[in-house]
Amino acid sequence: MKTEEVYRKLYAELEKYEEEGVDMRIDGYQASPMQIVTAHMIKEEGTYMRDYVINPEGNIERLSFVNINHYRQAEITP
Repeated sequence: MKTEEVYRKLYAELEKYEEEGVDMRIDGYQASPMQIVTAHMIKEEGTYMRDYVINPEGNIERLSFVNINHYRQAEITP
């Protein structure tokens, strides 16, 4: 699958979450689907991990993307 296709699919997926009222964040800050996809596109050394928060009814309440390389570097730096 081409990189462009991957980003289009990610955007479409995130748009659906947004329509369902899911709170989306990237590195702790509220973000739109476009902001999240753009961050993925311009990442140079970042790798984003998804973190889902599920409500008691079993629905996704929040979707966070966390740059795990940022945290790895912090752990390594004295």
